[in-house]
Parts: sequence; C-alpha cells; structure tokens
Amino acid sequence: MNESLRFDGFLEVTQRCIEKDINALEDAPFNVPISRFVKNGKNCIAYGKLSFSIFKQEMRREERLLLHEVLNTIGQFNGLDHFAWLNRLKADAEVRSRRQIISFSNNPYLKNSNLLGTLFDYISNKVVVRLSYHTFSDESIRSIEFHPYLLKQYNDRWFLLGAADSDKKILTFALDRIDEVEPLPEKKYQKCPEDLSERFEDIVGVTLYEDRPVEHILFWVNDQSKDYVLTKPIHGSQTPVKGVNEQQLREQYPSLISGAFFTIDCIRNYELIRELTSFGKDLIVLHSDGEVKDEIIKRVNDMNERYSRLKK
Repeated sequence: MNESLRFDGFLEVTQRCIEKDINALEDAPFNVPISRFVKNGKNCIAYGKLSFSIFKQEMRREERLLLHEVLNTIGQFNGLDHFAWLNRLKADAEVRSRRQIISFSNNPYLKNSNLLGTLFDYISNKVVVRLSYHTFSDESIRSIEFHPYLLKQYNDRWFLLGAADSDKKILTFALDRIDEVEPLPEKKYQKCPEDLSERFEDIVGVTLYEDRPVEHILFWVNDQSKDYVLTKPIHGSQTPVKGVNEQQLREQYPSLISGAFFTIDCIRNYELIRELTSFGKDLIVLHSDGEVKDEIIKRVNDMNERYSRLKK
C-alpha cells in the first residue's frame, strides 16, 4: 500500500473502499474496461486496454449528440463575441453543422444584440457600468450609473435589469434602447438585495409598476381560442372558472354562448393590455378590480374610431 495513504499509522482508504470504487467505474455511465489477473502470486487490477485513460474518456453517442445540440442551440444567439470558449468547446467536441432539431425563439434582427456578451461579462464579474440610452418617445441621450443584475428575454426582445447607483431603485432597460455601455471598475458593485424572479410573479412581461395593485381580472374566451388560452396561460395565476361559479356567469352573460371563463391576478402594465387585446373579439374582459377593463375598452374604442375614419 502506498505510504502516502497512511496517517498516524491508520489507512485513510480501505481496501473495501477501493474495490467499491473500481466496481463503480465498471458500471454505467463510466464503463471503464477493467482487467483482473494474478501476477507473481498477487491479485492485480489494470485497465482492460493499455491505451485507456480515465482522463481521456470518449463520450457515448447519446452524450455526444446531446452536447452537439446544446452547443448548436446556444450558438443561435448573435452577439456572443465574448464567448470565445464556446467555439473552443465546439472544436474540442468536434461539433459539426447539421440539421437543427430543436429551436428556441431568437430575433436575428434585434438591435444591439451584440451587447448580450458584453453585459453577460459585466454581470458575471460584478462590474458597475454607465449606460447611455434613449426612449421611444425621446431620442435625446441620457446617462445613468448602473449595477447590472439580470438579462431577461420577453417577446423576442432582451432586457437588462439592475439598480441605479443613485438610489438603488430597480430599473429595466431594453437592449435596443441602449446606446453605449461603459465599465466603471473603480466603483464598488452592490449585490442585488432581492430575488429578481419574484418581480415577475404578478406581471405579464417585464414592466413592473410598484405603486399599482394586483387586479383580479375575469375574462371570457370563445371556442376558437379557449384551448389555446388553456394550454398557454396568459399568466401563471390563470384559473378556469368551473362548477356553480361558471353556471352563474352563464346566466349573467347569456350572449356569451359556449366558450370558457378564466381569471387572472395581475398588475396592470402595457404588456398585459397588449396580450389581452391581441385576441380581438375572441377574448372579452368582463371585470377587473382596477383599470384594466376600462383601458381595454378605451383602446377598442380608439381602434374603432380610427378604422371608421378610413371608411370616409
């Protein structure tokens, strides 16, 4: 036994432990070829192939196919110029171009998609940045010192979440509104004080108005769209109305033949209104605790007025 395994006269590794480890190496997923033989009256164990090394294992076919698909999927994103290691890993794994069998949503024409790799690096390395940006309504360039925390995709657009250096308020910036990102390594990075995933629990999309309450919203969907809404909920809180409550709604709204009733609990924002109105006449909001129903009615009336003007 190697003396380096001894400590104060006791073996740190027992023979039984070594035997169990060898048995484990022979089993999946390692499948190490083991040869047992007797030499000079001693039981010996060696690799079944002289050229084999546990440090140079070849991947099984299933593992290689999975790795190829994962790397090809990641490679769909544009602007990952900081991800040089990805190309090296593809080369090491001998990833070849082949027909794609899984695809994620990706907008190849997204403005500033090249910022993804840069911002990923700054978030990973906890670097404060100075963002220069503009809004849709105002093209003038503004600047803010910012602690970046999270990159989030929604509706084929990317958004950066972080805290303003001045008051630590959590803000959201669309990447296509950012004009320049300048690192400020001399400034101390402040860790995110909350779980940002919780900010999305009560909203659709990425825009959170902290001063707005959660609204209980009741809506009806016709037969044409009800299965779509059922299998792809508008929000995680979505619940179908069944039983006695459904029967009461049928009696209250006799003109809404068949279809299905649903409820959600959300904070009103632009994304929610857009999602609800995207179904057109197939979805009707019947009640909301706040301003959601009124805002949708106003939007529908504005659309009707504009279309009416086109007829003249």
